[in-house]
Amino acid sequence: MLATVSDLKIFFGIVDKEPTAVTTQDVLGFLTAQRAPLHEGKEVRLSDGGSGLMASTIRRRLASVSGLYSYLVMTGAVAANPVPRGLATRRPQRRRSSTVPLLRQTRRLPKLLEPTEVDALVRALRTHRDRAMVQAMVLGGLRRCEVLGLRLVDLRPGESRVFIVDGKGGHQRYASISPRFFRSVGAYMETERPAGAATDAVFVALKGPRRGRPLGEDGLEEIVRAAKARAGILHATCHELRHTCFTRLREAGMALEALQVQAGHRSIDTTRIYLHLSNEWLADEYQRAAALIDTGVWEEVAR
Repeated sequence: MLATVSDLKIFFGIVDKEPTAVTTQDVLGFLTAQRAPLHEGKEVRLSDGGSGLMASTIRRRLASVSGLYSYLVMTGAVAANPVPRGLATRRPQRRRSSTVPLLRQTRRLPKLLEPTEVDALVRALRTHRDRAMVQAMVLGGLRRCEVLGLRLVDLRPGESRVFIVDGKGGHQRYASISPRFFRSVGAYMETERPAGAATDAVFVALKGPRRGRPLGEDGLEEIVRAAKARAGILHATCHELRHTCFTRLREAGMALEALQVQAGHRSIDTTRIYLHLSNEWLADEYQRAAALIDTGVWEEVAR
């Protein structure tokens, strides 16, 4: 509520009109003012290269204004909402009108962990169970819900893979994981997992009133947060561990199509967007390809 009041105060402070007199042109002028560079344009964000307000902030302010006018339309105070839902595209051949967002949201991917940070995080984990769960994400790229959804019958240690019975969108797949994960699972099963656990879930609570019952998402999140704090790492979430896994696998040479299957993505475009590829890796890939062309190997491959 306080944020909405602040957004409306900023809007009417810039537009400087009575609510009933505001037009769509006024809203577009407000949008332009919000996107203007701050500090005379001398500072640029590294995240998206912008120098004005963050897109998320502007979108929130527009949403607050739009909400106000939706109410005013409902009460009959104004005839129409002056905040446009989008901008028309130039495709007159289509029967239905098509629009693009009034303000595009910058896509921000989770940060990656450096190898030293991953090592520090793993060392900070206090049980074999916790270590296995983190390894499932950082070595196999499993989602948080997929880690917690693993059943005993889903483990395939002889094949170094697990069966994901209920992935995103209900899709099933096999996911390969390093033998290190299975060694941690083995140690957990032998020394930590309560013998009388009445569940086929692999990972269960080890103490407290929920001892022997499936571990929840809040429990896993807390385990990662506590280990991050002990390791002195500034960022480390379950989603960042998954992103780190796929980016490192791609940099190591794993084919994009194989990564798509490993990640459980329906579209390879999703996999491509998902990766953080360093400038150094991209430069090395180019140099490798250019060297093949320069030495004539490319012509032999083409034959």
